[in-house]
Amino acid sequence: MSTKRWTQAGAVAATAALLLAACGSGDGGGGGAGGGGGGDGDAEDPIVIGVSLPLTGDFAEPGKGVQRGYETWVEMVNSNGGLLGRQVELIVLDDASDPARVVSDYESLIAQEEVDLLFGPFSTRLVVPASRVASEYGMLFVEPAAAAAEVFENGFENIFYAAPAIASDHYNYLAEHILAMPEDQRPQTMAVTSMDDPFAQGTAYGLRDKLAEAGIEVVVDEVYPPNATDMSAIAAQIADADPDLLVGGTLYQDAVNLILALQQLDYQPRMVAFSTAPTNPEFPEAIGGAVDGILSPTGYSLTADWPSNAGFVELHNEIHGMDPQEDEANGFTTGQVVQAAVEAVGCAEQGECQQQLIDWLHANSVEDTVVGPLGWDEAGRPDGAHMLLQYQGGEITIVLPESAAQAELLYPKPEW
Repeated sequence: MSTKRWTQAGAVAATAALLLAACGSGDGGGGGAGGGGGGDGDAEDPIVIGVSLPLTGDFAEPGKGVQRGYETWVEMVNSNGGLLGRQVELIVLDDASDPARVVSDYESLIAQEEVDLLFGPFSTRLVVPASRVASEYGMLFVEPAAAAAEVFENGFENIFYAAPAIASDHYNYLAEHILAMPEDQRPQTMAVTSMDDPFAQGTAYGLRDKLAEAGIEVVVDEVYPPNATDMSAIAAQIADADPDLLVGGTLYQDAVNLILALQQLDYQPRMVAFSTAPTNPEFPEAIGGAVDGILSPTGYSLTADWPSNAGFVELHNEIHGMDPQEDEANGFTTGQVVQAAVEAVGCAEQGECQQQLIDWLHANSVEDTVVGPLGWDEAGRPDGAHMLLQYQGGEITIVLPESAAQAELLYPKPEW
């Protein structure tokens, strides 16, 4: 197993860079076209990959999860002889969840550090400006965590989302399930509340619009700022309206705060779905353990039998001492997608190689990732769908689609 060493990336010290150099076994031979980190393309040079992540600020928690996924991928690649026979190094900058800073980070990585390849950051708010920089330099830009529609509406051909579905499609299986229920048994009213965040709103509104079109009445539709902590007013609105279905476009702490406020008001929905938060291992304890019946879409499951998943879970536990969650899986998948393109094309450097990598991903799917086979449309949108998870007996399990289900969807929801 290779070891990691961390050094200050002095050329970009103003952005608090950290350099992960994963130095594994193997002699670094085998060759491949191109240089690494400004090198001359010698086969012994490492392939350097640059990324900016929100390691502090509003998105620090998921940003660190994505970083763990990237690190696990680097460790696995290097312990198996590297990429094109060369070791991989990862330069990680902290953008502090700041869109302006993420722009300067990627400009520095490309123009000053002269990295060979890029990985994307976390959050639509950061991916959109970062992808613009990558497009200007003609760089392939595979990203792990920006599923909002606006990510794919800028006309960039270089961006690819390393997950099964964009945000508005996350709840497709749940919408189909609800609309297949007898009309007198399915939810008749719903409340929708979301953080003012493109991803969070995309997940919630995708489900809202499909159900509203079918006649389910929206009785609450509220948006709150990303830094909101007091959910009492929104909770009171929801409790007063007493909808059958509650849909939360959430990240993590906002969902926890809203649920705690709703519990205090003794509002008991027949069905409830929150994005992202329920898949966090700390979620059950944070809301007092009353998790049964809560639904959440996910692009990743620890128990999925995709060929590379077991090895990923084992190595992630070895390195980080914990099971990977969806953020880690999407980071690892980003590496798998880039790796597939690099190995197919046979190069990894700035310049003409980047267009070859982009063209290859537009023309091909990547069959072996830890979230399943991935393919993309011309804008980089994946062509799959998310699974639906539900807590049952205190454990989270797959309930949709039926082909992957480990249990039947529990409805109505037990009281919390």
